[in-house]
Parts: sequence; C-alpha cells; structure tokens
Amino acid sequence: MKLVYRILLHLTWVLTLLLAGWAALFYFTLIDEVNDEVDHALEARAEVIVKRVLAGRELPEASADGNTGYFLHEVSSEYARGRARERYTDEEIYIPERDDEEPARVLRQTFRDADNRWYELTVMTPSFEKEDLLEAIFYGILYLYLFLLLTVLLVTVVVLNRTMRPLYALLRWLDEYRIGTSNAPLEVETSVTEFRRLNEAAKRYAARAESSFERQKQFIGNASHEMQTPLAVCRNRLEMLVDDPQGLSEEQLGEIAKVQHTLDYLVRLNRSLLLLSKIDNGQFPETEEVDLGTLFRRSGEDLGEIYAYREMRFVMEEQAPLRVQMNPSLAGSLVANLVKNAFVHGARGGEVSVRISPRGFEVANTAAEGPLDAAHIFDRFYQGSRKKGSTGLGLAIVDAVCRLYDLQIVYAFRDGRHTFTVNFPK
Repeated sequence: MKLVYRILLHLTWVLTLLLAGWAALFYFTLIDEVNDEVDHALEARAEVIVKRVLAGRELPEASADGNTGYFLHEVSSEYARGRARERYTDEEIYIPERDDEEPARVLRQTFRDADNRWYELTVMTPSFEKEDLLEAIFYGILYLYLFLLLTVLLVTVVVLNRTMRPLYALLRWLDEYRIGTSNAPLEVETSVTEFRRLNEAAKRYAARAESSFERQKQFIGNASHEMQTPLAVCRNRLEMLVDDPQGLSEEQLGEIAKVQHTLDYLVRLNRSLLLLSKIDNGQFPETEEVDLGTLFRRSGEDLGEIYAYREMRFVMEEQAPLRVQMNPSLAGSLVANLVKNAFVHGARGGEVSVRISPRGFEVANTAAEGPLDAAHIFDRFYQGSRKKGSTGLGLAIVDAVCRLYDLQIVYAFRDGRHTFTVNFPK
C-alpha cells in the first residue's frame, strides 16, 4: 500500500471517531441546554401556583390544551414522602381533540400547606420529539462528515503529493540507477531536512557501490590477465610431456589428459572473465554494421556438427535481415553464447530454433527439464543444471553485451521450450 493511501486510511478512521464523539457530545449538550431552559420556565410557573395556593388566592386558569397547563390534587403524606419534591420528565400527553400524543416536558412537585395537607402539582409545557432531533442531528452530522472527509482527503492528497515529490524523485532515481553505467545525477531541491538527509545517504551508498564495483572489475580483470601466462605455461609443459611419452605409463598419460582437460576449463573460464571485465570497462568502442543472420547461421552450423551425436536439429527462420551497429567481436559472443547455451541445455533429439525479425531475434530449444529461475538466470556462475565443461558465464556475457547496447533480453518457458528473446531499441 502506498504511503499516501495509508495516511488517508488512518485519517479516515481518526475523523470518523472524532466526529462520532463530537456528534454525541453535541446532541447531549443541546438536549441538556434545552431541558435546562424549559425546566426554569416550569419552575417559575410552579412557584407562582404554589404561592397562590399557600396564600389562599385564586389560581390561574388551566389551559384547555392537553400538553399545556397544570393539575393540582391532594395526596397522602406517605405518597409525598415516597417521592422527590421535584421531578422532571419527558412524556407523551394524549390530546383528545387531535386523537394523538404530543411530547411535553413535565414538572411534578409536592408541597404542604399551612394545614399540613400535602398536594402534588403537575405543570406541563410543550416539548419536541427528541427522536426527530436525534435523526436530524444524525443526518446533519453524516452530511457534514462526508463533506469534511472528502475535503480533508482532497487537501491531504494535494499536500502529500507536493510534499512527497522529493521522495518520489529519489525512488525514480533509485529504480533507474544501474551500477557501472552512466547514471543521471540526483538533483532534488527540497527544504525538508529528512529528505535532504535521505538524498545524501542515497548518494553515499551509490558511491560506495560504484567504488566496490570498480574494485571488483579491476580485480577480476587483473586476476584474469595475470592467470593467462601461468595457464599457458602449464598447458605447454603438459603438451611437451605428452609429445615425449618415453618413461610414462598409460596410467600417467591418462592423468595428464585429465589435467589438460581441467586446464582447458580454467582457460575458458579465464577467457570469459576477462571478456566480462573488458565489457564492463567499455573496452570495445569500435562498431560496424553486423549481419546477425549470418552469425546465427554460421554458429548453428558449427555447433550442429559438434553436437550431432545428440541428434539435435538446428532450424532458422529469417523473417527479415537484421543488421545492427555493434562491435563484431561482441556480436559474435552474443550469438555464439545463446546458440551454445541452447545446444548444451537442450534435450537429446530436440530442436534449437532461431527466429529473426526486423527488431530482434528469438533463440529457443526443447527443454530437458523444467523452467529455469528467471530471477537469477543471468547471474554469473548460475547453472540451472550442471553441465560438464560449462563455465556458467555464457548467459552473464550475453546479459553484459545487452546492457552495453541497451538491448532488452527476456527469458520465458513456453510449451516445454526455453526461449530467449532479444529486442533492439527502435
């Protein structure tokens, strides 16, 4: 979930709770204030009537309206002592003329006259339907809540989007950043201290990654270069021993052959590492127009003869000529590694197919096993299934060449076939 949406979700919950609490407080405060004003009026009217009763004066005329007026009747002392002197209630009073009930605020008050007789005075005044008020307040708060919520959310989205621009710019820069390539500088102007510190930290870690990558490239290149001479010397000495087999037994010659095979593997591995180092260091600036169809045809024929014992077929479909500006050596490595990978990891008796289109090409082979790990297939020394003599660097070289020329390479497993598709930029 995006940060903006998470903030909006929390704001929604907070606003809901706050407005619900405010609505309840507003309702009870309003009812208490209305009741207080009405009770004061009832109390004043009751006081007038009680004073006239105690003074023996004529009482005011009671209203004919059912929920406006007063009632006075004598009660027993037990009844009076069992109740509070003043009681305020909300009641529904039946009005015969309307054949309906109307709300009223009622004050019941007991008092004693000079003759020690007890009376109960009931004073009423019209009130309002609290349920109607509650419903009106509910809908009013609901509409207010929706209006406030939408307004707050809209303002929050606008403010957050403007505030988060430096963060979004940094995320885009990190997404597009590629170690070992020319990257755009991180230029984000912001007055927010946290964002400035985040940008500075990102620059520092990017610089560390670049430094580590350069040291790694330099080490691999130097190590590969330095290993060429001792490897060549070892191979030459072993060849001299084999050319002069006097004094060597068959068993010793077999062991020498195994050592030669291991040295051949080390030479291929060293050559691949040196090639990767040169690609990473940009040591192939020369380019010319290369016909990839010719390279695929030549690699397919050569490797088809080498792997003829596995009864594998090479099929090529050239929809249109594909001529690109590339370094010829790197173009040859790109094509040779893809085709060799298809032969090495293809099923016995299967098929290796190449399809060339105006904007790219596709290399596919019948799979001997299931799909490969697409997330790591281009990592150095990754091998889905260990093959004898394979260095595990073929697809890493392909990926390095594609990155050098901004080519898009995609792996897919379809219909029991491993498929590598390379698309050239328009």
